[in-house]
Amino acid sequence: MLTHLYISRYALIDTLDVEFTPGLSTITGETGAGKSIMLGALSLLLGQRADSRKAAPAAEGKTVVEGTFDISSFPHLTALLEECELDAAEDSLMILRREIAPTGRSRAFINDSPVSLQVMNRVASHLIDIHSQHANLLLANPAWQLNLIDAYADNAAERRAYRELYEAYRSLRSRIATLKTSAAHARENEEFIAFRLEHLRKLKPEEGELERLEARQQILADAGSISENIAEARALLADSDVGILDSLAQVINALHRVNPAIFADDPELTSRVESARIDLADIASSLEDYLDRVEADPSELERTEARIDELYEAQRRFNVASEAELIELHKALEKEYAMLTDDDTDIPALEQELHALGARLKEVAAKLRQTRIDSIETISRLLLELARPLGLANLRLAFSITTAKLTSTGGDMPSLLVAFNKNQELRPVEQVASGGEISRLMLCLKALMARRMQLPTIIFDEVDTGVSGDIADRMGALMRTMSADMQVLTITHLPQVAAKGASQYKVYKSDTADATHTHMRRLTPEEREEEIAAMLSGADTSEAARHNARELLRNL
Repeated sequence: MLTHLYISRYALIDTLDVEFTPGLSTITGETGAGKSIMLGALSLLLGQRADSRKAAPAAEGKTVVEGTFDISSFPHLTALLEECELDAAEDSLMILRREIAPTGRSRAFINDSPVSLQVMNRVASHLIDIHSQHANLLLANPAWQLNLIDAYADNAAERRAYRELYEAYRSLRSRIATLKTSAAHARENEEFIAFRLEHLRKLKPEEGELERLEARQQILADAGSISENIAEARALLADSDVGILDSLAQVINALHRVNPAIFADDPELTSRVESARIDLADIASSLEDYLDRVEADPSELERTEARIDELYEAQRRFNVASEAELIELHKALEKEYAMLTDDDTDIPALEQELHALGARLKEVAAKLRQTRIDSIETISRLLLELARPLGLANLRLAFSITTAKLTSTGGDMPSLLVAFNKNQELRPVEQVASGGEISRLMLCLKALMARRMQLPTIIFDEVDTGVSGDIADRMGALMRTMSADMQVLTITHLPQVAAKGASQYKVYKSDTADATHTHMRRLTPEEREEEIAAMLSGADTSEAARHNARELLRNL
C-alpha cells in the first residue's frame, strides 16, 4: 500500500509530504483546490509522460515525486522486481521516484536504481490503480472487459499456453514473409546478378594477385637496365680478373701465412674474412639466379599490364575500393545467386508447418474462449449483487463474447450489454448509461476486480459523481468494504462518502505575496467533524450541520 507521498515543485505544489494509512482514506477539498494536481503528480509514478509546463522553473530546481509502498503482504511483487532485474526492497518497502528537470528531461528510479518509463509503468501498475473520472470510458473498452473476465476465469495456464503458441506462430509467419520478400527481390534482380557474376567468374580475382603482377611489371618494364646492373654487380663479385671473391681468397691465403697469435686482440681475423667470402659467394650465386630470371619479354609485359588494367577496371565498374572488396563482392554474389536458384524449397515446408501451427492455435484459442464463457455467469451474478443496492434495482446485464481475429490475448471480442430500466432492451453499456449509472457500475466492477487481483492500492477520483443521499452512503460503504482487502483512497465532494474513511485528508490552497500554493494534510477527529459539517451546509456551519456530521462519523 502507499504509505508516504512526497511531491516537490510540481504545478502549485511547493512541497507536499503526507503519510497514508491502511483501509479507506477520503480526500476532500474545495473545487479547484488542487486535488487533480496531486493525481497528476501520482500519475508520474505510473510512468506517464511529464508535462514540462507543470515542472518547476529553472531557478527553483527540479520537480520530484516520490511514493513509498509497503509490499509485505504482496510477495508476488518481489518476484516482479527480480524479473525486472531490480534489487529487492529493504524492510518490504518499494520506493518509486520521478525527477523532472526544468528543461523537461525526466528520470525514473525504483529503489534508487534508474529504470526506463516502461519498467516503471510495469512495476507501478502492480502497485496502484488510479481511477480518474474519464476512466469510466473503460466500461466500453473490450480489452478492459476481457481483463475482468480473465480475472474470474482462472485461466492463467490457458492464457500462457495460448500466448506462447501465438508468439511461435507470429515468429514463423514473419520468417516466411522475410524469405518470400528476399526471394522476390532476388528474382527481380536475377538478370542483373547473373550479368555481374558472369563477369567476376571470368575475371577470377585472387588475393594478392595485383601486388604480384605490379612487382612483375616493374621487372619486365625495365628488364635491360636491371640485367645490366645485376651483371655488373655479379662481375665485381665473381669476375676472375677483378672479382672481390678472388681477392678475398688471396687475402685469406696471405693471412694463413701469418701466425694468428700475434693478433692478441683479434685471433679470429682469418675466420671472419672467410665468413665474409662465403656470404659474398652466396650473394653472387643469387645474382646469377636473378640474371637468369630477368629477361626482356614484351609479350609477357603486355599480358601483365593487360591483367592489371582488367583488375582495376573491375574495381571501378563494381564501385569497390580494393582487390579485397572485389573478392568479397564475388563471394556475396555467388551466395545470392545460390539463393536465387534454390527455387524457394524451404518455403512450402515452412508454410505447411505454419498451417499446422495455426490449426493448433485455433484449438487453444477455443479452449481459452470456453474458460471465459464459463466465468460470465459468475461475474454477472456478483456484479448484480453489488450494483442493485446502489439504486440500480432494475439493472439487467450480460456479457457477450464473439469470435474475432486472433491477437496476443486470444480470438475473443467481449461486450457488456446492460439495461437499467424494465422497459429497456439489453444494449452496449456506452449507449444507454447516464453519468451516475456509469459511476456506480464502474465502482462495482472495480470492486469485483479488487477481489481477484492482488493490487495494493486503488484511488478513485470522484467516482461518486452524479449520486447523492442514500446511494452515496451505500457507495461509501462499498468502498469501505473494498478497503478490507486493499488500500482505497477516494476523492469526494459527498459528506456521506467522506465520513466512511478511516482517515480523512484535506486539499487546500494558500496565498503568499506572489504565489498560490496547494497543500494537503490529514485531519484530526475535530477537524473532520468541521469539514464534513461544511460539506453538508456550506462555509457557515451550523450546530445542526455539526450534529449531522457527528452522526455520519458515528455510523461507520
